[in-house]
Order: sequence, then C-alpha cells, then structure tokens
Amino acid sequence: MPAETFALSPAQLDAFIADGFVRIDAAFPRAVADDCRAILWRLTGCDPDDPATWTRPVVRIAYRDDPPFRAAANTPRLQAAYDQLVGAGRWLPRTNMGTFPIRFPSHEAPGDDGWHIDVSFGWQERPDDFMSWRANIVSRDRALLMLFLFSDVGEDDAPTRIRAGSHLEIARELAPAGDAGLSLRDISAGGYASTAHLPELLATGDAGTVYLCHPFLVHAAQPHAGTRPKFMAQPPLHPAVPLALERSDGAYSPVETAIRRALGRI
Repeated sequence: MPAETFALSPAQLDAFIADGFVRIDAAFPRAVADDCRAILWRLTGCDPDDPATWTRPVVRIAYRDDPPFRAAANTPRLQAAYDQLVGAGRWLPRTNMGTFPIRFPSHEAPGDDGWHIDVSFGWQERPDDFMSWRANIVSRDRALLMLFLFSDVGEDDAPTRIRAGSHLEIARELAPAGDAGLSLRDISAGGYASTAHLPELLATGDAGTVYLCHPFLVHAAQPHAGTRPKFMAQPPLHPAVPLALERSDGAYSPVETAIRRALGRI
C-alpha cells in the first residue's frame, strides 16, 4: 500500500506548526503493542496480575531492540508522517525503542513530573550532569519528540501533559544562544513561566497511538490515579541532516517552519 495512503492532512500539518504536536491513532497495531507490553512487564520484575508487586510509582527501562519495538517505530503510517513533518531523506529510521517510563497507580509522588523539554546534545561531555545537556535553535540531534502508547491511556492513567504552542516560546528563548544553545539548567531556570498561560492538553489514546511532537514542546508527566499501569516510550527521531532555517529552495519542513514562524521569519 503506498505511503500516501497514510498522509497527514493539510489541517494536521498546520496544527503541528501551531500547537507543536499531532496525534496519530492506530499508528501501529494493537497486537504489536501487546507484544511490546509483555516484554516490558517481564523487565519490570512485577506481576501484571498482582498489584502488591507494583511497589514503585515509576519504573524506567532503557532502549530495546526487540522486533516488536522496531516494528512499532517503523510502520508505513509513521514513516509517511516522518517524511511530512521532517522531510523525506532527512531522518534516520529507528532501530530500537525507548526510554520507557512505566507508571504504576500510586499515592507516592513520582519525582519526575515537572515541566520540561527534552534536550538533545551535550551528554557526551558531561554524562553524569543531566542538567548540563543542551538544546539549540536548530534542535541538534533531535528532529522529533515521540510518545508511543503501548497501553490504553485515559485521563486517570498518567497521560503526558502538553502545553500547546509552547514550542514557539522555547524557540524564541533559544534563538539568542545560536548554535551553542542553552543547557537544561538555563532553559528551566524560569520554571517555563513563558508557557504557563498556554492550553494544557493530555496525551490520551488507545494502545497503538503515537504523538509526534516538535522537539521544543514543553511537556510533563503526572501521578497515576488509575488502576492499570501505563506503558509508553518517548524516543527521539534523529535527523539524517541538520535542520535548516534558511533554505535556498524554500523546502522547509513543518518542524523548521514552526521555528521560523516563532522567530518572525515568515
């Protein structure tokens, strides 16, 4: 089946530029989500049928390259969306999936539910100082933030919180720092106050749903108030070539167009 069958509509592309994300339902099959979740359950060391074993609010699992995870990341529907949002030939296929913050129903604070953006470089120099990792105006080493749902996620199931349009504010804050960018410590120093007025949306959906997000989108976790654990992954889509804010052919991707709009270049 041709990839064009799965194309995002012009309205969805416009919404991505304005809001910073697009939701794709049935981005990968529920059966694949079930296979992925079975692997993750084993890795947690918890029993899916015994809530007494769910003793922590969040369990983090690193990247996995099991076949079901590779299949989830590379469906024709998602590959077509990557082409539309980032540009054909401008992104690298994922050969694995992760990281996985698996959230369990709990009255204990998860400790990782603050507003933030996902920075993308600088870890090589200071791998033990996460707050020194950086983002810059051309989103070095990250073309998209992606949220893969491997379980059904309702409003009580710790859905990721999203500040719609926050990517535009962050672009304006990053611009003066140029290619060097800003550290997460610098970016978060103001508590993301510049985005506090924006609408807050929840990344809910059935297993197999994927949210493709602008790399500057401000988002946050939250405590789990439901009854069944939430399984998701939040990998980046890596660029094959750097993003560019000036192109002689004018062939800007929606990711680039959003940054240009934030900076008043269009």
